[in-house]
Amino acid sequence: MVSMIITGRGGAGKTTMTANLSTYFARRDYRTLVIDGDLYLPKLAFHFGIYNPAYNLHTLIKNRNMRVVEAVYHDVKTGVDVLPGSPRLYDVLDLDQRRLRSIVREIQSRYQITIIDSPVGIPFDTISTFRLAQYQLVVIEIERSPIHTIHRMIENEVMKLKSLGEAYGLKVGVVINKVRESSPSVDDIVDFLEATVDVPVVGMVPFDDKVPEATNYGRPLLDYDSHARASKAFSETGVILDEWIFGVTRKRRGSLLKRLYTAFLSLLSRGRAPMGEEF
Repeated sequence: MVSMIITGRGGAGKTTMTANLSTYFARRDYRTLVIDGDLYLPKLAFHFGIYNPAYNLHTLIKNRNMRVVEAVYHDVKTGVDVLPGSPRLYDVLDLDQRRLRSIVREIQSRYQITIIDSPVGIPFDTISTFRLAQYQLVVIEIERSPIHTIHRMIENEVMKLKSLGEAYGLKVGVVINKVRESSPSVDDIVDFLEATVDVPVVGMVPFDDKVPEATNYGRPLLDYDSHARASKAFSETGVILDEWIFGVTRKRRGSLLKRLYTAFLSLLSRGRAPMGEEF
């Protein structure tokens, strides 16, 4: 029973990462649950084509007599179980955030891995669940930060989230998402993260316009187009996390960083996204 909390700033791709990593683990026969921990702007369910769940995390928080399993939806195509939030405004009012922790404690024992999608920035909505987790994944996007200030952004963003996770005893890793920078720039950022910030980089995902296309169809990219560049990078990240968390080695190809660079540069060389676009 392992729980991981996905954190990061707005627009970095936390929810997309949650949907695709959970798909990776479910397809490797791990009993996998995802929870939308963004209590005020939940959107994880959209990635699984769930748009108006009658029962959800918010109804569980407000109704203590409701069984948690009644709000869990099984996605047949990916094998992921989803505990969604409510998209309705009146459901997010007057929430007892402490109730979230008891819900997670009750349901996570049924699964081998539970992934919690946090709100943007400091995850106040999910802070009560940090004591139940073992891992924290910080998703960062470097494209929107000028390269000469990227170190300052990392210090301001990653170091705060890392310190928060470590205060609760979590093992913290970083995924660099939506990458369009040249290899030397990425190398420098990885070196800074691992040497100065002292946090492992466990994944690098290239920019891919297939990501918003998949979201519009209500599917994780790994299910929508498993051959897309970002899909292959999500899978490579999953392989590394599988080894990091569960000790499972799949076709080991040298050091973690060497595997990352080899996989990422191979993906990036297949085509570059135009600058200025976002997903």
